[in-house]
Amino acid sequence: MNSKLKKIFANQQAVVVLALIVICVAFSLITPKFMQPTTFTNIAKSAYYVSFMAIGVTFVICTGGIDLSIGTVAICAALIGGTLMEAGLPMPLVIIVTLLVGGLFGLLNGVLVSKFGLPSFIATLGSMMISRGLGSIVSKTKTISFPQGDSAGAWFRELFMVTKDGVLPKNFPTGFVLMVVLAVIMGVILNKTRIGRYILSIGSNKEATRLSGINVAKYECLAYIFAGLFAALAGIAYVAVFTTAQPNTGNGFELDAIAGVVIGGTSLAGGSGSIFGTIIGVLIMTVLKIGFPYIGVQSHYQLFITGIILIFAVYMDILNRKRKNA
Repeated sequence: MNSKLKKIFANQQAVVVLALIVICVAFSLITPKFMQPTTFTNIAKSAYYVSFMAIGVTFVICTGGIDLSIGTVAICAALIGGTLMEAGLPMPLVIIVTLLVGGLFGLLNGVLVSKFGLPSFIATLGSMMISRGLGSIVSKTKTISFPQGDSAGAWFRELFMVTKDGVLPKNFPTGFVLMVVLAVIMGVILNKTRIGRYILSIGSNKEATRLSGINVAKYECLAYIFAGLFAALAGIAYVAVFTTAQPNTGNGFELDAIAGVVIGGTSLAGGSGSIFGTIIGVLIMTVLKIGFPYIGVQSHYQLFITGIILIFAVYMDILNRKRKNA
């Protein structure tokens, strides 16, 4: 590969935006069904709960770590909140408790990694098992159903999807709008604030960051708390759309989120990241998942193609880092 092509492919965010456009155009040319409004509604509904997890775990990956627990933490938090809801807790408090559970798991991961020095892979693998088991214990292995229709507490679903015709059409994915707003906020935090600069600095050179007087443990822990909070938010979004939370689920959610982060240009080595790229990465996977059935291809081919895209994304990251160090 010549130097010009290397420079083009090293600009990973430009590549993923172009890839998203090409994929959408390709599906549109193959089948007119893809251009229907319901298609884009389905894409939005399928993308935003994964996007919430991806936004949070972007901060962890920027530190050079990983969080394998976000998928099971999302469902565990929803199960605990749902169990309390069935016990009579008002929905506003249910949402607060759900977010608190996610934040506590994030704090646990952060302390294990930053204070006790555990590898993030091992710490979050343990948290993944703990959260999966805890969700089953608290719910007593029962499926938890959340309010629908005119039931008390069903209003929370409107935060993520319009359930009745009104100012906005029914099934309008308001959660996608919420996701965009939060993505902008977290993008500003990552790239324009002291918190983000310190988190990126940890990923670039942890020891140099410590020697410069920055409280590395504090900001590394904060990155995991972000991941836990957004995982819990993803759990709320999930039950708002699918109305139920089942024990022993959530495994695999984290892989979609992490793949979206890496495809979007955040380096697994840490030190660089983009919330915008993360959202584009998640959208690429979601468009493939929604688009394949329209052309008669089974959706599990998404995994095959996503794997190829993920490998290519990591290779582009390697090129980019070599170019910067040249």
